[in-house]
Amino acid sequence: MTEQGFMAVDLSTFNNSWYSPGRPRWVRSLWFFFGRPLLRSSWIPSSGFRRCLLKMFGCRVGARLIIRPGVRVKNPWLLEIGDNSWVGEDVWIDNIGRVTVGANVCISQGAYLCSGNHDWTDPSFGLIVGPIVIQDGAWVGAKCFIGPGVEMAEGSVATAGSVVKGRLDAFTIYAGNPAVAVRSRNVTARDARVGAPR
Repeated sequence: MTEQGFMAVDLSTFNNSWYSPGRPRWVRSLWFFFGRPLLRSSWIPSSGFRRCLLKMFGCRVGARLIIRPGVRVKNPWLLEIGDNSWVGEDVWIDNIGRVTVGANVCISQGAYLCSGNHDWTDPSFGLIVGPIVIQDGAWVGAKCFIGPGVEMAEGSVATAGSVVKGRLDAFTIYAGNPAVAVRSRNVTARDARVGAPR
């Protein structure tokens, strides 16, 4: 107990032995020393190579995924990304829990998807793991934080720098810390030659 009568935090009692990362140590080591550096490398510009690399380590990868240099993925076997999605430079998918990304999703530069947290009411600061689901057509803006347990519904948008928790409604734009709904998202057809609405 502290002088104020509160229970003291004691990190020496932390125990996450219940947590399983989903692959044996040798696979995790191979990913850490071989896969992750290649995925992040700016010397390899090819999304095709990155898709193959992620598949080799158990990621479910959709067709035509664009994945830029600098991307970090903690556990590819806990990741699924749908068709035609984009993952921008320096995105960090810190997935100790499952992360599911739908089709036609844009995850912009520097976004951080974090599927783990700690229980601040626990003296041992116990580990909390929650899935992240980003449904088809959603957009995670640059430098967003997406926390454990987040579900972004179809077509939802988290604007640049937003801190997202909970569930975002479909075709709704969210902004801020914590992110709140600011307006509806209306997707309209455009003439590809000039970028003007039809």
